[in-house]
This record gives sequence, C-alpha cells and structure tokens, in this order.
Amino acid sequence: MELFFSTEIGKDRLTLRGKEAEHCAKVLRHKVGDTLFVIDGRGGLYRCLISEITLAKKGEPKVECSIEELSVGVGGRNYSLTMAVCPTKNMERFEWFVEKATELGVDRIIPIVSEHSIRTTVKKERVEAVALSATKQSLKSYLPEIEECVSVKEFLHRDFENTLKLIAHCEEGDKKSIRERLAEAASGASSKGRSVVVMIGPEGDFSENEIALALSKGYKPVTLGPSRLRVETAALAAVSEIYFASID
Repeated sequence: MELFFSTEIGKDRLTLRGKEAEHCAKVLRHKVGDTLFVIDGRGGLYRCLISEITLAKKGEPKVECSIEELSVGVGGRNYSLTMAVCPTKNMERFEWFVEKATELGVDRIIPIVSEHSIRTTVKKERVEAVALSATKQSLKSYLPEIEECVSVKEFLHRDFENTLKLIAHCEEGDKKSIRERLAEAASGASSKGRSVVVMIGPEGDFSENEIALALSKGYKPVTLGPSRLRVETAALAAVSEIYFASID
C-alpha cells in the first residue's frame, strides 16, 4: 500500500499538493479513477478516488480526490511517547534516529541543546520530511510532531502532567531499566506509564547541573545497559524498550 499525506481535507474531498501530488502523478503515474490511500497525520486513513489531476508547467501540482472511506487509528499505540534528544554532531545520525523512532512509534521529538552539545541547531523542515517518509513507509496514520530546538533548561521547565519522566545519563547513581520504571508507574495509583517522556543527552552527556535539575523536576534516572552507546543508539534503544514493553 502506497500512502500519501494531506492536510487539505474536507467532508468528502481532499487535495494533494506539491511534492505529494508530483510523486502521485509524475513518479507513480496515477490517473483519474485510480484509488489512493491518504493519511492526515492525526490518525485518519482515507481511501479515495482521483477525480482531477493538474500538472501545469506554471503553478503547483495538484491532485483532487473524492473520499470513499475513512479509517481511524491505523498504526496507533496504547501509549504516548515524547523523545527529547540532543542532536548529534553528524546530522545524518539524528535523522536516522528520527526515521527509526517513527517506524516504531513516537508522538513528539524535541531536539534539546545541552551545555555539552556540539550541534545546537537542526533544520526542522528536513527532519519533518524524514518523519513523514518514515510514517508513510511504516503504514501509520499518525505523524510525529517535530519541535524547534530548545535548551535543556528551557525544556525542563515544561509541565508534563500524569507523565512518567525519564532521563538517561552516564553518571553513577541509583538507576533502573526503562521496563522497571514502566512497571513502577503501572503499579502506582496514577495513570503514569501511558504517557512517557525520555531525555537523551549529547556525545559528552548532560552536565551535572542539568542532571540535578532534571532530578529536581521529577525525572527518574534510567540505565540502557552496560555498553556506552552513541546518542542515536541510546535514543532508539529507549523507543524500542517502550515499544516492546507495550506489546508484551
């Protein structure tokens, strides 16, 4: 199944524009009357019929479709996951994480900048394109939200109510695995565990001050095992651990 993405969706019609329309009509050579499957990024999967194709030399490509059927929740999960990850020096590695995390399932990716970060910016549009491609490839109808970069300090002042808050770092201390933290949350009286946020530091790890601030804000330290992992490996390991814990 080939998926397309649109935000221009009405009651009985939707429109593909730009790259989505060009890929549909020029690359895949779809014609009027063909069936398409389109996601809205918020859980909706639309089965449509192409009613009109516009590929003028001047102007934006456009594919008009009539909606035949709507399915909701395709590729959904029973938990919400926010990954706050420091961008890697090599941006391709961060994009690799975004791609694989999207395939497994993540709701929000927030690039955070630590006192020890080498890279302090990301190209948001580029990362969004990677996430969209991975969403369509993995047949999901939910598109993760990619936020702008913020400092670790700014991020830690955010409120995450009824959320299990975790931080992975390399300092010594009383740490538990992510599964143990999930089990603790599940056995508690609150609804924590269905909503999770995980912080992953840069190549040089979080600073001592950042770790102390996170702990003071209710973040629980976790271990990802005895190996020293790259940033993108650690981040994906966390996503995988939560993903597999949810289907056990």
